[in-house]
Amino acid sequence: MSAKVFVVIVTYNGSKWVTPCFSSLRKSTVPLHTIVIDNGSKDDTLARIAAEYPEVEVVATGTNHGFGKANNIGMEMAYQRGADYVFLLNQDAWIDPDAVQKLVEAHQRHPAYGVISPMHLNGAGDGLDYGFSNYIAPNKCRGLYSDLFLGRLKDVYDVGFVNAAAWLVTRACMEKVGGFSPSFFHYGEDDNYTQRLQFHKLKLGVLPTSRIYHDREQRPPSKFFESGETFRREVIARSSNPNTHFSFGREWVSVFAHLGFAFARLNMQDVKLQLAKIRLLAGIDKAAIAANRERSKTGRAAFLDLDAGNGAAYPESMALRQVTSAQ
Repeated sequence: MSAKVFVVIVTYNGSKWVTPCFSSLRKSTVPLHTIVIDNGSKDDTLARIAAEYPEVEVVATGTNHGFGKANNIGMEMAYQRGADYVFLLNQDAWIDPDAVQKLVEAHQRHPAYGVISPMHLNGAGDGLDYGFSNYIAPNKCRGLYSDLFLGRLKDVYDVGFVNAAAWLVTRACMEKVGGFSPSFFHYGEDDNYTQRLQFHKLKLGVLPTSRIYHDREQRPPSKFFESGETFRREVIARSSNPNTHFSFGREWVSVFAHLGFAFARLNMQDVKLQLAKIRLLAGIDKAAIAANRERSKTGRAAFLDLDAGNGAAYPESMALRQVTSAQ
């Protein structure tokens, strides 16, 4: 297989996963060039990678850029070095030796796909990752469950959404769809990307013969899923979808209507909730989100600078690049 494949991993205090993640990449049946974009880890993640995996290229940004922007930095670097494919992999995930090879070969047989995902097992490898099992439910991924049970698997299955814990992204997809939208800091960016795939007539698929392991069962509760942050992210997600029409005016009307109902029922807990939503809605940069939505429609590598020299993802990243070792 002559395809040039880069792996991009965003790290943030991920020391506990360094060994399973990077050791698995060493065992890949196809050559991989791995780029780590570190979002300001405070633990020994970077020291361990440098000491134990000197073939890995590390960009120590020194700050937390968020999941999407950090991946964009890595995708730009990979593209500018001639990548045919970029495999986005979470820091808390690892692969079967032939996982990437099977993904690449599947795309070469089915070039209409912009992104192909492997199957996601849990960290123990004794079952499907629970979230992933919901993404491939019969109403979201037609035929896969039945075909798995009956032993009559097809090659690739269309799916509406799969999280970006393990995505094979094609060069053509980066050129057309681009990178992750800066409207999202952490969570929601992959939902938006799959919506943009649909807008640009590229397919998202799951390859049932390729497997990775995602160790997220024991994650502590995240501040990104608190009610206020969830509401804010949902509004941004709806307003960023290029396939639908969205009105912030209607969003204001809805929130104030709910506030009125809460007052009418003397439900002070709900009143506080609606007032909090009003403050959150007021704080959203609506002009920037609208601009990003329109930019995502262009079909010209939105949010990526594919022509910049030396793999600089953003103007400021040139000063941030600290490559501790290069393959």
